[in-house]
Amino acid sequence: MTDLTTPAVPPAAPTTADKSQFDSSSARKQWQVIARRFLRHRAAVVGVVIFILLVLFAFLGSAFWQYSFTDLGFPRYQNPTADHPFGTDRLGADMVSQTIRGTQFSLQIALVVAFLSTFIGVMLGALAGYKGGWVDTAISRFIDLLLVIPSFIIAAVLVRNSFVASATGSNGGSNWLVVALYLGLIGWLSIARVIRGMVLSLREKEFVEAARALGASTSRIIFRHILPNTVDVIIVNATLAVAQAVLLEAALSFIGLGVHSPDTSLGLMISLNKNELNLHPWLFLIPFVFIVLISLSVNFIGDGLRDAFDPRQKRVKA
Repeated sequence: MTDLTTPAVPPAAPTTADKSQFDSSSARKQWQVIARRFLRHRAAVVGVVIFILLVLFAFLGSAFWQYSFTDLGFPRYQNPTADHPFGTDRLGADMVSQTIRGTQFSLQIALVVAFLSTFIGVMLGALAGYKGGWVDTAISRFIDLLLVIPSFIIAAVLVRNSFVASATGSNGGSNWLVVALYLGLIGWLSIARVIRGMVLSLREKEFVEAARALGASTSRIIFRHILPNTVDVIIVNATLAVAQAVLLEAALSFIGLGVHSPDTSLGLMISLNKNELNLHPWLFLIPFVFIVLISLSVNFIGDGLRDAFDPRQKRVKA
């Protein structure tokens, strides 16, 4: 028989620690779902494996390979052998060591471009979308102006000026970072437009209105409330920017306006050996294959991330 004299004890209200633990657990569960969804994308998994192997080859290969990219004096135009699996070039340099060096510089350029273009695009896109008014108009019209001119032409003009300056200077120093910076400065246009559109929609949501009513600053609203809801788009666009940077750098180097000596890249290797395709095809095909592998692997990763972050599948089933 129930004791009616005993007062019912109300359930304890959740504390701040309980809410924080719940939010952390929910976020962790969501990321686990995203990871599982990504791992089910076979092409993306293959892309990750290929890209990791390429990175290891580029940045650790020289420590294990017997020849350096500065070693010359081998027989010129030697066919691939056990001692020189990729053969030798017109200067008698080992093509394996040259490919390691070229892949390393191409990846360095691609990563710098991806970071710089993503950062600029996200910042300007978020600012334009949230502030609106003349700020949005000025940034949007500037983007439209740059989009009218093909990015390849802009990059060629910018890099050419740097190329001429370094060629006529006395130091003859490295220019791969200059190429990467120029490519990054023109590669942010598409992601800026995407982020702007998303921020235009997110700034009208209830949680943003609540933060604004509580007196949150513009920077806090953008960085704490809006941009975290665009992380999926940012990640996907950053991966695709890597592939685009590799191809654009290769195109510039092919016409002599990209990386130049003492640096090297896969695009420069193709440019230097473009006339050897009939007589010594491996000199042209090997760096070409590496460019294709980098571009395909990164594109596969981007496709996998896009599917994993699909907003139509974000809800986690209990």
